[in-house]
Amino acid sequence: MLDGVTRLPQTFTERYRRLGYFEGRTLRDAFGELFERYSERVCVFDGEESMTYRSLDMRSTHLARHLLDLGLKPLDRMVVQLTNTQMFVCLYFALQKAGVIPILALPSHRRREIDQFVAISGARACAVPRRARGFDYLEMMRTLLADRPSLELCLVEGDGELDDGYYSLDMLMEREPATPATALDTIDIDTEDPAVMLLSGGTTGIPKLIPRTHNDYLYNSKLAASVCDIRDGDVLLLVLPIEHNLALACPGLQGFLLSGAAVVLSTSTKSEDVFRLVERHSVTHIHVVPALLIAWLNDPAAGDYDLSSIRVIQSGGQRLQPEVRQRAERLLPGCFIQENFGMAEGLIMYVRKDDPEEVRRETCGRPVCPDDEVHLMDEDGNEVAPGEVGELLVRGPYTLRGYYRAPEHNQRAFTEDGFYRSGDLLRLHPSGNYIVEGRRKDLINRGGEKISAEEVENLILSHPLVQNVACVPFADEALGERMCACVVLQPGAVLDLDGLITYLSGLDIAKFKLPERLELFDSLPLSGFGKVSKKELVSRLSAKGAGQRVDRQ
Repeated sequence: MLDGVTRLPQTFTERYRRLGYFEGRTLRDAFGELFERYSERVCVFDGEESMTYRSLDMRSTHLARHLLDLGLKPLDRMVVQLTNTQMFVCLYFALQKAGVIPILALPSHRRREIDQFVAISGARACAVPRRARGFDYLEMMRTLLADRPSLELCLVEGDGELDDGYYSLDMLMEREPATPATALDTIDIDTEDPAVMLLSGGTTGIPKLIPRTHNDYLYNSKLAASVCDIRDGDVLLLVLPIEHNLALACPGLQGFLLSGAAVVLSTSTKSEDVFRLVERHSVTHIHVVPALLIAWLNDPAAGDYDLSSIRVIQSGGQRLQPEVRQRAERLLPGCFIQENFGMAEGLIMYVRKDDPEEVRRETCGRPVCPDDEVHLMDEDGNEVAPGEVGELLVRGPYTLRGYYRAPEHNQRAFTEDGFYRSGDLLRLHPSGNYIVEGRRKDLINRGGEKISAEEVENLILSHPLVQNVACVPFADEALGERMCACVVLQPGAVLDLDGLITYLSGLDIAKFKLPERLELFDSLPLSGFGKVSKKELVSRLSAKGAGQRVDRQ
């Protein structure tokens, strides 16, 4: 058992086993069965190359034997930072076979974050591309290996000579390992140990490490796959970073492989690259964040490609505004735009295809498991009335009980009886689905009046000249905070603050909710998780000065 992991109480584990949620199988064993069952099917497309389930099984076994050759042992940790390539897929399943725990860092992370992940986890190895999007990962790793004695190995994807302590993944794939394949069969893996460690999606500070066990992560992907209309022969296009929980397991790579389906990998999110892959592979499903979907919808090139195969667009990360969903449905008649709300920490909610139209457009769905225990609480710890906004607290079979090696933070983030305090603000819709109202830190406190940024963003996005928006606070001596609307306009459009206020005033909202500053952007900055980075926006506003603003007492 791995130290630093908060275990699920045994009574809960036994109950979840009785209910059939926990199968008592590792990811290695569950996917090994599927590799054999679907052996001749193609499971992964990557550029001009493809892999069958049998080929993935053989390549991951080959690489797992090399991991043992390099001295890695079960429960060792490896920080994995590869891009969306088949090498990631091979390495991910190789790590499962060797019992080594991947810590999934994003390609956008840099030295400071990777160093922190290594320090927290005690990782012995990292896996990186040699270069990607102009960044030299090898140079970053040279300083890390020199500064972190626990970090012994670096696996590198890409061609070129390497120093001692660095090993080419491409060359390992071509070289026969010394360790026999039978050695993998003797590795004992506890299903209550982490299969993988994800990163928390916080926008401030270093993300925390989220241990996802074999029991809960297998169940997570099976649940997600069950509500996303995956059929025989379906194809998922992955453009979001594959290390992200949505792309990996909700249902993502894991859910589609569990269904015997295929996944197309792409390192580009550019509209025409995406449209081209959809047409070429008859893609049926795509995971998106709203900012990506908005960009694609506004590209006239969409009309130059056959996108009719797309049946489900699954949106997560931020609330998808109803206006964006309507535009997507007009472009892709018959496509189900599936809103979901999820967290790397566990809980996932999905809108269902048979929900009424109003419910599909206004809510983020409902939990996928009947034993997801969800409560919405006020600031005093009391449950709010139905329809009122409260902080989401959750406990369930696939929601963590503690971040890895973070005892002080865990005392604040979890109740004594194991509920996770998410910081997300939701309210219950009469349908039984939920509506996201932002986060506690996303509330703008204007002289004691609390403004939900998401509420105002939704109203601004309904303006015909607006393509995208994020509302953030800026400091004010008198009121503490006022609100700025950071807006991306439609091509060629012109809009000033007076015009925006006139429009919003016509929607009969309270005066204190009107923005008091407007900043125009060509595009909004994104975090490594693909969400709009409000932290970056606040920083830019602070550096820029007043901009277009009005003081309203």
